[in-house]
Amino acid sequence: MIATLGEPLTAWMPGPILGIETSCDETAASVLAVDGAVLSNIISSQHAVHQRFGGVVPELASRAHIESIETVSAAALQQASLAWVDLTGIAVTQGPGLAGALLVGVNYAKALAYALSIPVVGVSHLEGHIASAWLQDSAFPLPCVVLVVSGGHTHLYYKEPSGHCRLLGSTRDDAAGEAFDKGAQLLGLEYPGGPAIDRLARLGNPGAIVFPQSYLKKGSLDFSFSGLKTALLYTLQATSEQSRISRTADFAAGYQEAIVTVLVNKAFAAVHSSGVHALAVVGGVSANSRLRALLEQRAASEGLRLSLPPLAYCTDNAAMIAAAGRQALRAGLRASLDIDAHASLVSPFAQAI
Repeated sequence: MIATLGEPLTAWMPGPILGIETSCDETAASVLAVDGAVLSNIISSQHAVHQRFGGVVPELASRAHIESIETVSAAALQQASLAWVDLTGIAVTQGPGLAGALLVGVNYAKALAYALSIPVVGVSHLEGHIASAWLQDSAFPLPCVVLVVSGGHTHLYYKEPSGHCRLLGSTRDDAAGEAFDKGAQLLGLEYPGGPAIDRLARLGNPGAIVFPQSYLKKGSLDFSFSGLKTALLYTLQATSEQSRISRTADFAAGYQEAIVTVLVNKAFAAVHSSGVHALAVVGGVSANSRLRALLEQRAASEGLRLSLPPLAYCTDNAAMIAAAGRQALRAGLRASLDIDAHASLVSPFAQAI
């Protein structure tokens, strides 16, 4: 049973559900049909709001969510060709994330649930990312290993046949997405940093400038990227300005290669140690073109089943929240209307082994 925060639900009439996501800087809403098919997936990005600051400003993010959440939700219903009264449940990101941003989504979801007299469930953001692996591949097998890799998270899970997840490894410092963003800042690239490095790295040689890859102690499935960021800083400081400018693409390619190689090797190490034959890689960083290429090559060479969600379901979106919420409602869970946001929420299913 999927572990969503909530209370036992005596009865739920399956039907379309609305997902709401406001954990960071995307205001998103999605409608799923009774069979789990995605009927709409609307995302309003705040990149233009935060770009001049080089990162997300929490207060500005909260205000932007307030301004757009009603419009985005209405657009999701319109795209799905449904009315508010057609909804049978609401799923909303409860955490982790920015406190103010989460509050916007949670309070809006509660108001809708009350007005429509339908249940609401709170979903862990990580739980949503994991659910995205099955959005367009409902037959993806269990058990499997899931790598959640995003701006704030780098986690490896073993997902059991029951759906329960056990934490195998996580980052000890910077998440992979955070390492991409900080590396982009050092290279003088625009925000958001991950996509900027991805684009520039295609023009560079990943073997021209080799950066260290941290694997920690033998057999560890934990990650560490802070040392890589420091290595980039020191290498740039030791390079002339002219050389830095002329070789920026090589710096981006080498830095990216160090991150994605560790991600791939750790993910497959988890697969081998767990004895499974399926790997799902989800989260914003799973949109990285070099990571996707290496994963596909490795999976093909080892005869492994691989799930890489379409790009629309990699970054923060509400379809994944609706998918996790649908599983929760089917399992008989709901939240009370005093549900609150939890910025540092630790996903209930994540238990270290």
